[in-house]
Amino acid sequence: MNKVVVKNVTFGEGAPKICVPMVGKTIPALKEEAEMLKTIDLDVVEWRVDFFEGVEDLAKVEEALTEIRVILPETPILFTFRSAKEGGELAVSDAFYFELNKIIAATKKVDLVDVELFNEEADVVSLIETAHKNNVKVVMSNHDFDKTPAKEDIISRLTRMEALGADLPKIAVMPKSAADVLTLLSATNEVFEKSNQPIITMSMAGTGVISRLAGEVFGSAMTFGAAKKASAPGQIDVNELRHVLELLHKQF
Repeated sequence: MNKVVVKNVTFGEGAPKICVPMVGKTIPALKEEAEMLKTIDLDVVEWRVDFFEGVEDLAKVEEALTEIRVILPETPILFTFRSAKEGGELAVSDAFYFELNKIIAATKKVDLVDVELFNEEADVVSLIETAHKNNVKVVMSNHDFDKTPAKEDIISRLTRMEALGADLPKIAVMPKSAADVLTLLSATNEVFEKSNQPIITMSMAGTGVISRLAGEVFGSAMTFGAAKKASAPGQIDVNELRHVLELLHKQF
């Protein structure tokens, strides 16, 4: 398997890496959040820019990013605008979504960008090319907050992401039962055994918590924890998450 190295973090080896979201609405709130995250045992910070009230002002986004990077100079930053159709805070045009991500990738102040799979393929490929040209890795994602798709669909989506050039294919699904969680874990394991790329998968809400903990067993390379405010249902406190991941890693 290809390992994906971002600063001092290597995806595809060892325990799943811990990513913690930043959800501040203003620059002062983001700066306060970044200072707090300096004290947390995490691997990656995800800036969920769709929570930021100035997100439609590109200059404001760049200003906020500069402030975050000053506070977190060595921490890998994942830049994510989660669209409303995939559970995000704001609906914007496709044109703005791709412009925003390309401009931020070109600043080279982020280490990874999140690119949603279900967009026009030409736009997705163009954004991946821009990111890679600027040495920015791509987390390609799909989120289903309503259900858990069939195992074959999960496998197909992750495989498609890899084919398009994603460095880290990612899928998050909503379980209605324990059987749905098993579907997600089985799909994860099957893709992991065949893929050349590290992958990220999770089953959301309380029912799916085991998927956030047992990634090393089934093949998921990163999990998301909450330090202040969760950005998705089922995220666990980051300190408790680290403890469980290390416990499982010692036994694996």
